[in-house]
Amino acid sequence: MTKSARTTPAPKLSRELIIRSALEMIDESGAQGLSMRSLGQQLGVEAMSLYRHVHGKEDLLEGVVALLMGDLASTLEEESGEHWQAFLQTVAHEVRRIAGDHPMAFPLIATRHPAAPWLRPPLRSVEVVDVFLRALIGQGFTDEQAVDAYRAFSSFLLGQLLLESAVHGAQTGPVEEPLDEGDASVPQEDGKVSLDDAPEVRRLRSLLSEDRSREEFEVSLETLLDRLDRELSQ
Repeated sequence: MTKSARTTPAPKLSRELIIRSALEMIDESGAQGLSMRSLGQQLGVEAMSLYRHVHGKEDLLEGVVALLMGDLASTLEEESGEHWQAFLQTVAHEVRRIAGDHPMAFPLIATRHPAAPWLRPPLRSVEVVDVFLRALIGQGFTDEQAVDAYRAFSSFLLGQLLLESAVHGAQTGPVEEPLDEGDASVPQEDGKVSLDDAPEVRRLRSLLSEDRSREEFEVSLETLLDRLDRELSQ
């Protein structure tokens, strides 16, 4: 450690500063190397000081995902009255923008939410899933059709964008599921792990938790083959 580094005062800690610093670390080297200890070193404080603002790595990752998604849920709320095709276009381009801005951190979005580990495909922001379902049901989709659309659309979107993130060096394997050390309530409601704000996700749990990956794979494969056949016959 240099003399200047020793004499530079540590920044005043806050939840926002900690989460933004964690995102910066992930953007630089990926989520695999993030720990409370390494983050404390980055901020020039002892790791234990971070626990006054975040209750462990689980809470930290919830805050990072909330920061990553930013205003996505509110943007989708504003667009939910549009035609469903226009709505899905907005979803796709907004999520792709996030992946482009933060390719190393983007894989965190495609991980299990601690309050909904049964969500298939997994998406860490259940608020976004809830807006998605409500928007399509409001456009006349049945519960089953809305869940099928979520499955198909998120599988396509996350699959495509995870590949793009991998090109930029992201590790797209599952992040180790951390424990929420401290077993305390999440401060400032920024990383809450309940489904209180996602009533549609909670209501449609039985449909959202079904494992239909084999069937969905075959449907996607047939759709691709049909498209290639049409192109070849033109």
